[in-house]
Amino acid sequence: MAEKLTVLIPCKNERRNIRPCIASVESVADEILVADSGSTDGTLQIVREIGGCRVIEREYVNHGDFINWAIPHAAHRWVMIVDADERMTPELARSVRRVLAKPPDHIDAYWVSFVCFFMGRRLRFARWNTPALRLVRRDKCRNRICRVHPEFEVPQNRTGKLHGGLLHYSYWTYDQYLTRYQDYTRRVAHDSWEKGKRTGWAGLLLRPMFRFFQLYVLKGGVLDGLPGLQVCMLTAFFNTFIKQGRLWEMEHAVPQPDPEQEASRRAA
Repeated sequence: MAEKLTVLIPCKNERRNIRPCIASVESVADEILVADSGSTDGTLQIVREIGGCRVIEREYVNHGDFINWAIPHAAHRWVMIVDADERMTPELARSVRRVLAKPPDHIDAYWVSFVCFFMGRRLRFARWNTPALRLVRRDKCRNRICRVHPEFEVPQNRTGKLHGGLLHYSYWTYDQYLTRYQDYTRRVAHDSWEKGKRTGWAGLLLRPMFRFFQLYVLKGGVLDGLPGLQVCMLTAFFNTFIKQGRLWEMEHAVPQPDPEQEASRRAA
């Protein structure tokens, strides 16, 4: 007998994304579970207007922690995680259904690939995402907790691969990119700091240049035209450089003096 599927959609303030995201999974989901972390833009009103979804709510700490909290709420033993800015392709939906028709006992999670878009333009080479484990057994899979890049702790020999992919509409404007990566680079730096990583001339000067060469030349970002150039530049000279810069800041920056605090101390 075929297994039923819960599609888990984590979201916050996704008014422009939530409707097409839900529409893309309706054909394959036996349950749609929307896990919201404090939307204030009408996202949940749209979910309730669409109907047929179950909503759970909790404060967001980090992605891994939030997903680990949400998964046990699923009604079914298999859970497909689809972020609100992603869309499931028909090919991926068919692949999921083929797997769930008779899931093999030795597989606990399945890898999914991504088709990435930058400002609405498809990227074929300069992609943001690497494959990720997205179809998981509810009672077997949990994320390793960290501030960024959470990963399901599943042995490689207990994973499989799905056909098709998720369309990822990550950034439509520079404002969206800069707002998100301001916080992202801070969290990455703190994770790196706790692992004992530090930076210097090589990290600040050479790592961004090598990253750009890797993405633009070796991985073919040049073939994506001007969207590819921008993605490679942003990844290397904003994302990579700022992460290294934040590491330097944590070790070497001189704190700004607070004259008001000093005045209060003297008055006391």
